Amino acid sequence: MTRIDVTIRGAGAFGLACAWSCAKRGAKVRVIDPFGVAAGSSGGVVGALAPHVPENWNDKKQFQLDSLLMASAYWQEIETVSGLSSGYARLGRIQPLADDHAVTLARGREETAKNLWQDHATWQVTDAPGPFAPTSPTGLFVFDTLSARIHPRKSCFALVEALKSYGAEVVTDGPEEGTLLHATGTPGLEAMSAEAGRMIGTGVKGQAALLRHDAGAVPQVFAGGVHVVPHADGTVAIGSTSERDYDDPRSTDAQLDQVIAAARAAVPTLECAEVIERWAGVRPRSRSRAPMLGAWPGKPGEYIANGGFKIGFGMAPKVGEVMADLILDGHDTIPEAFRASTLFP
Repeated sequence: MTRIDVTIRGAGAFGLACAWSCAKRGAKVRVIDPFGVAAGSSGGVVGALAPHVPENWNDKKQFQLDSLLMASAYWQEIETVSGLSSGYARLGRIQPLADDHAVTLARGREETAKNLWQDHATWQVTDAPGPFAPTSPTGLFVFDTLSARIHPRKSCFALVEALKSYGAEVVTDGPEEGTLLHATGTPGLEAMSAEAGRMIGTGVKGQAALLRHDAGAVPQVFAGGVHVVPHADGTVAIGSTSERDYDDPRSTDAQLDQVIAAARAAVPTLECAEVIERWAGVRPRSRSRAPMLGAWPGKPGEYIANGGFKIGFGMAPKVGEVMADLILDGHDTIPEAFRASTLFP
């Protein structure tokens, strides 16, 4: 039997991205998830890869920028190797500006984006939002060219097929061999919290919906507090709620009805679009709200990649890269704010 170099627990966005980066460097990889691929929050429907506001810069925003800029080449390679679509397209994002104060802030951010994003992407105020436009009280909008969409489930299955071409295993059960990486989402955070005797992280429920509407290749919208993301398969995803207190992690309720209503109010063209799926799941949020990466304190040979929360897919390409650097080469480039060791007593 071929010896496994790296075993990864968890077949969601972080686990599969780390597996991909390790496999590409020649490591023998086994991914284990008893619930299957994208069974947790990575099996959602929204897929908005949207940047933080270009101001008050910090390590988290820079890491996310680096990852978003990696994404186009990253997903193109995975699609080429796997023969499957990830649903990725960098089409930008439109946000309506509600009043004069919002316009002033947005114009200021045009300048900070030039400094922070440089020539990689733009953030601009416009009065021409395009055909899939939200309503705007001022008639003005922010259009950024950094935002992208992805199909969460399809991208995970594309990663699995690409991994197989490198000889990696993706299984529901198997032995843990070699270095062990824990990318187990909310259950992992809860287990770590119980072991540490303090809150390391927790789950935050989100509800989202999928509507039947072919908007074409147009920018996504953020308006009325909701993300509205047109996908290439003739659907539009909208979401999502953020619920710290919940009884059933998989149920949808009136809170999702409010999200759907908000999306239809913001983008009137969706008023009659049929709801074809209602989704709910629990997203892993670390105590610091940043991704939780690095060595597991006190457990030699074990590592953590968790806490993707709402930006897991946007962070995944860079997360995979830095974790492969650390696991395979001992090269640690993880930002201080992301280090798993900072959350343990």
